[in-house]
Order: sequence, then structure tokens, then C-alpha cells
Amino acid sequence: QVQLAESGGGLVQSGGSLRLSCAASGSTFSLYDMAWYRQAPGKEREFVAGIRWTTGNIRYGYSAKDRFTLSRDVAETTIFLQINNLQPEDAATYYCKAETRCYEGSWGQGTQVTISS
Repeated sequence: QVQLAESGGGLVQSGGSLRLSCAASGSTFSLYDMAWYRQAPGKEREFVAGIRWTTGNIRYGYSAKDRFTLSRDVAETTIFLQINNLQPEDAATYYCKAETRCYEGSWGQGTQVTISS
């Protein structure tokens, strides 16, 4: 099983930037995919961005638009989500998800992003 720990959330002014981190531990040798999701109060959890760990291919969800950038540190088994020009609609709890080659899925506890105007 893979364990995930997110960090980097906080209170940011509209127009500001944040860099979220998700560190994986445990059975990381079997990692297949890692991704970011977010969930705002009263809304469904939505896909933001993901990376196929084996190939490095990155994909973005509709909500990511042009202000989100996913990157990774292979040695640290960590993915990052850079969010620029934060907008009120970006306020949410951001979750990290990992999938292994054995089709096991894990979620992190989430890190909260709050936007002030």
C-alpha cells in the first residue's frame, strides 16, 4: 500500500500562488499513477491533474486551465501542483491520489486552500 502526505495549502490572497506537495511512501516501487483532485464545499470531488508515474506523461483536467502545473521529483516520490493567479473558485481541499500496478488506490488526507479577496 502507498501512503500519501499532502502539504502546502493555506490562506492566499486572490492573484497569489501556491505550491502543493504530495509525498508518497510505502510500496512506491509499484506506483502507476499519481494525481491531484480538489473538492469545494457542497461540490463533488474533481480531477485537476495527474501523471503516469511509469512514463512521466502529464494530463490536466478542465478545471486546471492554464494556471496549474504538475511536476514531480522521482527520487523523493513526490508530486507538486503549482497554482498561479489563484481565484476564489480555486478554494477547496486538494487531495492527492495514487494508484499502483496492482490497481490499489490510496488517498491523502488533503490540504486546504483558502482564498482571500
